[in-house]
Amino acid sequence: MIKLMQGDCLERIEEIPDHSIDMLLTDPPYSSGGLFSGQRKASTSTKYCDNKYSGSAACPDFTGDNRNQLSFLYWETIWISKVMEKLKNGAIACIFTDWRQISATITALQCGELIFRGIVVWDKGSSRNIPYRFRNDCEYIVWGTKGNRSIKVQDELHVYPGCYHIKGMNTRKKHHQTEKPTELLEKLIQISPEDGTVLDCFMGSESTGVACLNTNRNFIGIELGKNYFEIAEQRIQEAKQRKISE
Repeated sequence: MIKLMQGDCLERIEEIPDHSIDMLLTDPPYSSGGLFSGQRKASTSTKYCDNKYSGSAACPDFTGDNRNQLSFLYWETIWISKVMEKLKNGAIACIFTDWRQISATITALQCGELIFRGIVVWDKGSSRNIPYRFRNDCEYIVWGTKGNRSIKVQDELHVYPGCYHIKGMNTRKKHHQTEKPTELLEKLIQISPEDGTVLDCFMGSESTGVACLNTNRNFIGIELGKNYFEIAEQRIQEAKQRKISE
C-alpha cells in the first residue's frame, strides 16, 4: 500500500488512523544553512546548492526552511506530537537533521513525548570546503521510540549500524535539492517490520516511498509543495513499473 497526500502535514496527519504507523522516517526542512537570521531567510537553492551550475540548483525551491531557532523548535515539537498519536506502541521514529539542529531536534523529539534513543551518523563523504575548518561531511538521524521497544530473543539477532558510509547523491541526478540516497533509506527501513507501514510527513520527491516499495513496506507520504508532489507521483509509478518488470 502506497498512499500519497498533498498538503500541510499538520492538517493531513489528522487523516491517518491512530496507532497505525510502525516507523516514522522523515527529512524535514532544517531551517539552517546559515548562522544568522538573514542567511536563513535566503532561498534553499542559495543555501544548499553549490552554485547555479549544480544539477540540484535546477530543482524547485522548497518552503518551510526559514524559521529562527525558537520557531523551528516549536514547529518540530508540534508535528512530532501529532505523529506520536499515529505511531504504534514501540514504533521507531527517525528524523534527519544537520549539525546545527541536532540539539533542537533531540529536544523536540522529547517534547513530543517520544523516548530519545540516540543519533545515527550518515557519512555522505562530501561537503563544501572552507579553509582552516573541519569539513561537515556528515548529516544525522535523531531516533527514538514511542514507549519501550521490546527485545525479542531469537536465534538470529538483528543489530543495525550506528554509522552509514554512503555517498551523497550526484547533484545532476537529484529530483530534490536535499534528496537522500535511496540506498541509505532502504537500510534505515530495515529496522521496521517487513509488512509494516512507514510514514514520511515531508516526503519531497518520494525517495522514502521508493525505498519502501523496494523493501516491501507500506508507505504514507505527505508533501506540501505541488511541484514536488507531482514529481513524487511520477517517481512512484516508475518504481512500480520497475518492480513489475523484475
